[in-house]
Amino acid sequence: MDRISAKQEALPGCCGLEMGGYYLDHSRELRRELGSELPTEELRLLHQRQPWKHALVFAGLVLALALGITGAVMLESWLLWVPAAFVAGFAIFNFTVMLHEVVHHTVLRSPDSRAHRILELLYAIPSGISASQFTRWHLDHHANLGSDVDDPKRHHLSPKINARWLKLLYFTPALFFIYFRAARRETATYEPELQKKIAGERRITILFHLSILVSLWFFAGFDIALRAYIVPVFFVFPIAFALNRLGQHYDIDPADTAKWATFVRSSRFWNVVYLCSNLHLEHHYFPSVPLYNLPRLQRLLLPFYEKRGMKPRTYGGLFWGYIVLNRAPHSNWEGEAPAPATVQPSRT
Repeated sequence: MDRISAKQEALPGCCGLEMGGYYLDHSRELRRELGSELPTEELRLLHQRQPWKHALVFAGLVLALALGITGAVMLESWLLWVPAAFVAGFAIFNFTVMLHEVVHHTVLRSPDSRAHRILELLYAIPSGISASQFTRWHLDHHANLGSDVDDPKRHHLSPKINARWLKLLYFTPALFFIYFRAARRETATYEPELQKKIAGERRITILFHLSILVSLWFFAGFDIALRAYIVPVFFVFPIAFALNRLGQHYDIDPADTAKWATFVRSSRFWNVVYLCSNLHLEHHYFPSVPLYNLPRLQRLLLPFYEKRGMKPRTYGGLFWGYIVLNRAPHSNWEGEAPAPATVQPSRT
């Protein structure tokens, strides 16, 4: 057995190997390169699940949410309570990051379907989504990365027209309409039993959020509801979501499979703000590496990036390219003029 085959056998989650699809078909050479780039023992250590670390991340997330909401409610000046609301809104978004860890089975050392289901709901409900829908949607995205049609996130969620006004809508409350319309269209292609499960989860999630909003408004008044819920959920969450997505697959090189995700520079600030989900390229290379090991994985991959001529991006630079220069999503931004309006193909 050669070296890459040994690694694939030892690390079934490496590079999305547990799934078939468009990405697997187009990434064979990339997997061979990555297999020769990193030591097998180092990869084994990176893939180790440490539940206590996940618990610490969760505790920090809950603390950030509590402090953000408390500050938004207690502080008088909008110069103080609005930043606190931003902390709360980003924390609410990060429940999707924690759900993402559950989807890739990077939380528990051994399979436990009941614990897995509890964690799914614990993380999905606060972020306002269906756990089952997110799981299917996200795994299909991994399997079909690079495809305009079979990657559901790219096909349904990415802007079809490269216009600044449309792209900016993703940073506003309009995101909820955009996202749930995209999810509904993709869900319509699922088997009836899964559709029924998703519908039930959505009803629970909607009831949860309506109960919080109505309770705050009724018992504490509109001002408290605005600060503690409306601003964090409806105005900050879309900013956190859209900026995070901007660092995933918008500035890429369609001609190079190694560059089908955006290389975002690791930084202590953004690693905390986004719970390391900003390291999205590394995640697609090795989906089964827990979030707390992604910064080290990026450091180990830096020589590989240098050999491939891959330059790190920052969120400021990505926003400038996407909005100010009007670069098209899922295209090579380096040295290109602003792209014209485009419409993506439809599924047959």
